[in-house]
Parts: sequence; C-alpha cells; structure tokens
Amino acid sequence: MAFCKTIKVCFSDIDYAGIMYYPRFLHYFHVALEEFFGAELGIGYSEVLIRYRIGFPTVHLETNFSKPINYGDEIEVEVTVKAIGRTSVTWGYRVCQSKVPEKMIVEGHNVTVTVNIDTYEKIQIPDWLRQRLEDYKLRTETAAIKKH
Repeated sequence: MAFCKTIKVCFSDIDYAGIMYYPRFLHYFHVALEEFFGAELGIGYSEVLIRYRIGFPTVHLETNFSKPINYGDEIEVEVTVKAIGRTSVTWGYRVCQSKVPEKMIVEGHNVTVTVNIDTYEKIQIPDWLRQRLEDYKLRTETAAIKKH
C-alpha cells in the first residue's frame, strides 16, 4: 500500500472564494514527501539533506484539480514513486478527502533531480537510496495489482 499523509486544511490554506488555494496542494505534496522518507525509506528527509548533502529540486510539475476542498476538511496525500532515472525521480501524488478516499480531488506528479547541495551539480542517485526507492516502488505496484 502506498504511503499516505493525513492533513487538516487550515484557515491559512483558504483563498477569498473559501476553498483551498491551489498552490497549497503543491506544498502538501512536499510535506507528504518529507514524511514519506522517514516512514518508507527509513531515513529522515532532513538527514538526506544535511548529512548526505543531497537535494531534490523539482524540474517538472503537472497537476490536475477535480474538486474544491474547504476549510476544516481532512485530506489524504498519497505518495508513489512512478519512475527512477539515473539522476531523477518522478513522484506521484493523489489527494482525496479522508471521508471519501475513493474520490480523487487532485492528482499530480513532479520530477526531481538529485543534486549535491554544496555545488548544485546534478549527481547520480546513490545506490543506497536507489535501492530503497526501487523496493518501495515494487512493493506499492504489487499491492495495487493485488487490490485490483
């Protein structure tokens, strides 16, 4: 099963129309991604940045919005690994209301490139990280097949 992060929509997330301001979804994609590292890869995101000096800037992003979210709603942000390249990872995200998990609200993906934080030069994904990403990808794809 894919990693999911539950988030309660705060007042500061709401725009003048009374619904969640769309860039907040992108923020929550990243919040879920940070939590994913510790929960699924066994290493905190901060440790990867600080100790290993590896960064993950986004170089491409696509998002589709299907339904508005309101103040006080609880959402689930699912994180998947869609593809692993030599220096890049494509992350998938699905957002649904906690009360109605089968109805997708937002779906998106972004491509990150691994860089050395000190030089901002692109680097290959280290073997230890690649293995953890591949294991998670295989595990979630297998669970999805069994579910259907």
